[in-house]
Formats: sequence, structure tokens, C-alpha cells
Amino acid sequence: MHSMRSRRKVAATAVDGCDSGEKSEQLLLSSAICNGEDLGPFVRKAFASGKPETLLQLLRYFARSKESEIEQVCKAHYQDFILAVDDLRSLLSDVDSLKSSLSDFNSRLQSVAGPLLSSLDSFVEAQNVSNNVNTALQSVTTCIKVIELCLRANHHLSKGSFYMVLKCLDSIENEFLDKTPSSTLKRMLQRKIPEIRSHIEREVNKEFSDWLVEIRAVSRNLGQLAVGEASAARQREEDLRIKQRQSEEHIRFSSRDFVYALQEDDDENDNSGLLGFDLTPLYRAYHIHQTLALEDHFKQYYLENRKLQLTSDFQVSSMTPFLESHQTFFAQIAGFFIVENRVLRTGKGLISKMDVENLWETAVTKMCSVLDDQFSRMQTANHLLLIKDYVSLFGVALSRVGYPVDSLLYVLSKHRDKYHELLLSDCRKKIAEALAADKFEQMLMRKEYEYTMNVLAFHIQTSDIIPAFPYVAPFSSTVPDCCRIVRSFIEDSVSFMSYCGQMDFYDVVKKYLDQLLSEVLDGALLKLINSSVHGVSQAMQVAANIAVLERACDFFSRHAALLSSIPLRTAERSRRQFPLNKSRDAAGDILSGMLKTKVDGLMTLIENVNWMTDEPSQAGNEYVNEIIIYLETLVSTAQQILPTQVLKRVLQDVLSHISMKIVEALLSDSVKRINVNSITGIDVDIQLLESFADNLAPLFSEEGDKVQLKNALAESRQLINLLLSNHPENYMNPVIRERSYNALDYRKVVKISEKLRDPSDRLFGSFGNRGAKSNPKKKSLDALIKRLKDMAHELDFPGCVEVNRRELEILFVYIISSSFAVADDKRLSAYQALQRYDFPVGILPIGVIGYELKRETGEFSAYLSGTTCNFPIDSYQLSYKSTIQGTISPGRITNLKGVSVKFIFFWLNIVEVIHDGDKMEFSVGLASANFPIDNFYESPQCGCGFTCNHLNATVSSI
Repeated sequence: MHSMRSRRKVAATAVDGCDSGEKSEQLLLSSAICNGEDLGPFVRKAFASGKPETLLQLLRYFARSKESEIEQVCKAHYQDFILAVDDLRSLLSDVDSLKSSLSDFNSRLQSVAGPLLSSLDSFVEAQNVSNNVNTALQSVTTCIKVIELCLRANHHLSKGSFYMVLKCLDSIENEFLDKTPSSTLKRMLQRKIPEIRSHIEREVNKEFSDWLVEIRAVSRNLGQLAVGEASAARQREEDLRIKQRQSEEHIRFSSRDFVYALQEDDDENDNSGLLGFDLTPLYRAYHIHQTLALEDHFKQYYLENRKLQLTSDFQVSSMTPFLESHQTFFAQIAGFFIVENRVLRTGKGLISKMDVENLWETAVTKMCSVLDDQFSRMQTANHLLLIKDYVSLFGVALSRVGYPVDSLLYVLSKHRDKYHELLLSDCRKKIAEALAADKFEQMLMRKEYEYTMNVLAFHIQTSDIIPAFPYVAPFSSTVPDCCRIVRSFIEDSVSFMSYCGQMDFYDVVKKYLDQLLSEVLDGALLKLINSSVHGVSQAMQVAANIAVLERACDFFSRHAALLSSIPLRTAERSRRQFPLNKSRDAAGDILSGMLKTKVDGLMTLIENVNWMTDEPSQAGNEYVNEIIIYLETLVSTAQQILPTQVLKRVLQDVLSHISMKIVEALLSDSVKRINVNSITGIDVDIQLLESFADNLAPLFSEEGDKVQLKNALAESRQLINLLLSNHPENYMNPVIRERSYNALDYRKVVKISEKLRDPSDRLFGSFGNRGAKSNPKKKSLDALIKRLKDMAHELDFPGCVEVNRRELEILFVYIISSSFAVADDKRLSAYQALQRYDFPVGILPIGVIGYELKRETGEFSAYLSGTTCNFPIDSYQLSYKSTIQGTISPGRITNLKGVSVKFIFFWLNIVEVIHDGDKMEFSVGLASANFPIDNFYESPQCGCGFTCNHLNATVSSI
């Protein structure tokens, strides 16, 4: 310790010898060295200041100071050092002995371990060789596997199996690329794998592009095939409907039971296999892109390309008429969406349902626009029908695969008015041509097939018996020609309305059919009658044609109903009045007019009658004989072609005209006086005419027709009866006048009676020598003339005379009641009485055998043939008692008794019936129900209502 203090003091003294600047640096340097710090900053500072010698001097000074300190330490510990050296020497001796022992042990160890170390070295060397060989084998194996995958990839690539190539590449990348020992091989693989994938992508895209081109051509054929299958299916349906119609027609017109079974073809196969097409390139491309992790990109690429194709399909060529290109246009679109439907169902997400729906909406909008534009330009009904048929088949084909086609069907239905206008225009031209070619000659048929084609085909035969051939029909060739035109119109109309989304279209077809008949055909016949009919034979032939067309109208209505697939009973209920009534009336009028003109020429012979003859004519006057000869000749010809009702109407008009001409002759100013002999001669003339009417009785089946012919002579017959009567003043009796003289005009009676007042005539018998005695017939006639003159005066001046007001009332009663005179002579049936009160006949069933009616109060009683009459109508059960009572007024029946309806489980009495416009209202007291009047145009039959076999059963007159 003492030596240490002395050394520190020496150091301090040395330091004190330096200057203060160097002293501070010396202290810093000593401190850094003692603390083991880095002397680099001192060195850099010394060189930076250009005084490295100072640093060296300081270092030497520090070293000298430390040497002195060491010397002092050594002096202080010298004894310890000597002791330590002694200990070290003893230790060295021990070390030497130990070293000799170790040397002996080392010699023995080396002699033993030498062979062992040589064996260990051999083992280690062998182990290293083995590890190297294993590593080499693993590397070789890896390389072999990589090369095998490469060879397999090349093989699949050469064959175009791109998916297998990609699987090989993925295996190389995931399993071997990082383990490949060869850096050269690894670099080669890293360079080639992306190239191969790019090559595969290009090849797949090329194949997909080729498929897009191919599928467009395939789509057209595919669409045509799908539309063809829809057409074949529709044709099968039509064949079944035809068989059904044939069975219905057979049952309807056959007089014996007949069983007909509709058999659907068993060989109808599913033709869906014909719609096969190859989507392999598409799915292959989609799968490859999925493997390449480009699925979304490919989906977008596919959708964009298909949109472009669809847009291209929408182009309508302006160089080719749409009629020629419409099938290709719609077939291309149909094929497109059939392909998309298959892709949607089997593509596993390649295209979404929303994308397909958007494409379809775009296509429907474009197709509707094209159809609207093309239909607006068309001026031919057949062209419009052809396009409509194909579009409807297009709709059927696509609706089968789930696409909605209501918008397309609406466009078709929207143009039905224009189509029917064009169709009516075409029919108008055809009918005009057919009528213009008419030669007004009866049609000759030499073969049965001609009869079938021209008569049976339209149900215009008058008998079910096939006539002998050659057969001369009562109509001209115009009738079957017009029937064929109308039938074609019905079929075209039904064809257009079918498959347009509207199930019940009979009303539309019936509307245009009525328009065709009532406007086109009726107008054409009316024009023909007014412009081309110049003779009786022509007028008679036209009237006969119209009568046959009247029968054909029933066939047209049934044919439209059958084609529209509605019950015939419904069609018959909706049947309206005869649509050719204008031309029928015109034909009857022109025929009657021509006959009247001919009769007027023959009636000029009445001027040869001697009105003051001394002897009455027993064989009739010349004019009536000529007229009867003419009429008999006319009837013998007319009965071969004219229906009895038409012939009856014409003869009735002619006889009525003859009767009027006879009365006019008696009223003529050229006839100043007449006597009983001339009146008796006129009576003979009228009897001849009445005999002529009686001789026509075999032509008419109903007794009323015969009476109506004779009633046509009522005016002249009643006038002659009055003039030859022993009590002519009975004319003033309202009852007698209504019964026997209801056709007479009192003014004519006055004027003609005055011509018999000449005393020189012998109308009421000859005066003998007792001339002072008055003739009662003469007095009666004078009284009649006076009373009639007084009535005429009061009618002309109603305010001048008050005395004979009662006679005026009687006369007015006569005038009112005279309108019912003919009806009273021929008693109306119960059904006709209903029609008089504005009710349809269908509110009474068939089988009314009589009735009683009080005209003053409207009270009535109707009697049925059985005890009760029950029958169903739709869901109701009606019951009529044998006696039905009530009070009837125009359009209303009250206090009704004897009629009831079953409602659920209860029978309710119908107490009131009201005819309101086109509806019938039935009241059961607290409740009422309305029904269309169309349901009551025909009378139901007891037991079966409207479902009987004979749907056309007629109501017999009472």
C-alpha cells in the first residue's frame, strides 16, 4: 500500500511539470485508457490538428508513468513473488512427473486407438459416399418424375387434352419445381410452364370462337327443327279434333246409335332427342378457364359474344321481303334461346338465370317491334296469317323450354282487326267475282263426288237420300262458290285466332262471320239484285240461291263452333236472325215486283169486262184465265227451285196484288155503273183464284200456309161477299165486321156501293108489277151507305157533329180490332202469343197443348200435355205443372203460378218474369236473378232440357 501511494505521488508530480493545456489532455487520455475506451477520437483529433507528435508524447509520458507504477507494485509484492516462484518450481516437478505418466498413457492409448481410428475413418468415408449416392438417387428420381410429367404433358398437348396438360403443369409446380436439384431444369420449367399455359389459352379461345361460329348456324337449324316439332304436335291435335268433329257430326245426323272411340297414336315418340347439339367445346373452354383461374373472365367473354350474336340475329334484311325471311329470322332466335336454356341448365353457372331473362326480354321487345312494323305494312291477309302461324309455333317451341311468350301472343291478337279487315276485303273480291260469273242457271252435277263437294259439304241438302245422277240442283254454281269462300273465311279466322293466348274466341269469329254475311255477302247479293237481275227467271234463281244460303248459314255457325271447340248448343243459342235478310227481302220484292208487273199487263184485260151485262160469266173473265195460266206455269217452274216459304210469300204478294187490282177496277172512274151480274162474274173470278190457291195445297205442309194464300184475296172476296149479301147493313155491326169484313176500307165500300144504286140495275132482284113495294136489300144498302157517309164526315170534321159520337167510337174500335183480325181467324199458338208480348219462346217448354188468354186483363192459363214437366238447365232443376197461370203484359208476367226452380235443397216458386233489354229477370219473391235472353231462343224439352239428341226440335203450332 505504501508503494502504491508513492507511485501515485510520482505521477502527480510528473503531471504537475507539464503545462496546464497538456495537463488536461493528458488527464483525458489517461482516463480513456484506464477506462478501456476507444482512442480513435484522440488520434483523429491529433491528425486533424496536425500535431501527432503531441499525442505520441502524451502516450510515452503515460507509458513511463505506468512503468513506474509497475515498478512500485513489484517492489511492494516482491516477497509474495518469491514464494509464488517457489510454489511454481514445486509445481513444475509435479508437472514433469505427470507429463511422463501422460506420455506413457498416450503411448499405450495410441497403440490401442490407432487401428480403431483407421476403421472409423473408413466408416465415415463409406457413410459420406452412401449419403452422396442417396442424394444423387433422390435427385435423379425427382428429375425422372419431372421429365415423365413433361413427357405426359407433351403427349396430352399433342392430342389437345389441355385439361390433362394443365393438371401435369400444376403437379410439376406444386410438387417438384422447388425440389428440382438441377438449376438448369428448374429454370427451363419456370420459363416453359407460363408459355404452355398461354398456348393452351389461345388454343381454347380459338376452339371457342369456332364453336360460336358453328353454333350460330346450328341454332338456325335447331330453331327450325323445334318449330317443326311444334307444328307436328299441333297437327296431331288438329287430327284428333277432326276425328272428334266427325264423331259429333255422325252422332248428330245419324238415326241409329253409334259408338266412336278416339284413339291417340301410340307411336308418338319423344322427339326431344332431335334437338341435340354439341356443347362440348363450350364446356371444355369453360373448364379450362376454370383451371386457369379465369372463370369470371370467360363468363363475361361468353355473355358479350352471345349478346353480339343476338344483336346480329335481330337485323331484318331490307333487300328480302319479310314474308320470305321471317322463318329464318324467328328460327335463328328460337335456336339461340334453346341453346341458352341448355347452357343454363347444364353449364354449372356459366350463365345466370337473370342474364338469360334479360336476353329474352330484349329479344321479345325487338320481335314485338319488328312484328308491329311488318304487320302495319302488310296488305294481304294470307301473308299476315302465314307469319302469325309461324310466330305462334315459335311461341309454342319456346314455351316448352320455359320462356314466357305472352307479349308475342298479345301482338298477334292486337292485329286481329286488321287481319279480318284484309280477309273481308279478299272475300269481298272473291264473292264479287263469283257473283259476276253467275249465269243464273241451275247447277248440273254428273257425279256423286260433285254432289258431296257442292251440297253435302255445306249441309244444304233437302233430303238425306242421295239423288240420281245427273242431278240438277235448285241453285246455281254461285251458291257452293260463296259457301266455299265463307267456309275458307271461317277456317282462316279460326286459324288466326287459335294459339293467340285467347282460349274462348268464338265470339270474335262469330262477330266477323256475321260481318261477312250481313255486310259483304248480303251487300254483294243486294248489288247483284239491283244491277244484274232483269227477268223473272233470274230473280227466281237469285231468290232460290238466297234460300239455300239461308240453310248454309246454319252450317257456317256450327262449323265456326266446331272449329272454335265450343258446344253446339251454345252456338245455336247465340244464333241471331238471318244475316242475308236485306238481299232476301230484295230478291222477294224484285221477284214479286216483276210478277206484279206481268200481272198488271194481264189485268188490263179487265177493261173488257161488261159491268152491266145481262148474264153472269160462268167460266170467268178473260183476264183471270190468262192470269191463272201464267201463275200455273210459273208455279210449275218455281216449285223446282224455290222453297215453299219463298214461293208462298211471292204467291201471296201476287194474289194480294190481283185482289187489289180487282178492287181498283171497281173503284175506277171508267166504271160508272155495275150490276149484280158483273159482280157475280167477279165472284166467279175470285173463286177461280181461290181454287188455284187450293190446288197448291200439296206444296205446303202446314194448313196455315194454305189459308194465308186464300187470305191474300181477302179484300176482293169480302167486298164481293158484301155486295152480294142480303143484309149489307150488317157491315156496321162491329162483331160481324171484325169477323167477315176486316180487310175492307169503308171509303171504298161507300164508293163502290153507290155504283149499285141506279134504279135500273137488278142487284137486289127484279121489280114486278107491284113496283110500289120496296126491295129490302136496296133499303139495307141505302142505310149502309148513309151511315158510312156520316162516319166519313165525322172523321173529316170531328168538332161539327156531336150526335153520332157513339158511332165514331164503334168505328175506332173497328179500326183497332181490325189489326188483330187475321190473327183471330188463324188462332195463335202459345209460343206465338208469347212473342206478341215481347217474350222469347224458350220460357215455355215443348208440349203446350192449349191456352186461354183474356186480352182485356192479360190473365192467361197454359196447359201442358203431361202432369208435370221437369228438366235440368245448367246447374238448375226446373219444374212446370200441367197448368200454368198468370197475368201477362208486354215484357212482364206477374202472379205466375205453376213454375218452380230447385235452389240447393229447396223448391222456390217463380212468381214474376221481366224482359229487360237483352236480359230476362226471374223473381222468386224476395230474390231475383238475371239471365241472357240468348238462353231462351229455343224451347227446352221435358226430361232432358237442351241435352236431347234432336237439338233442333221445332215447336208445333196449336
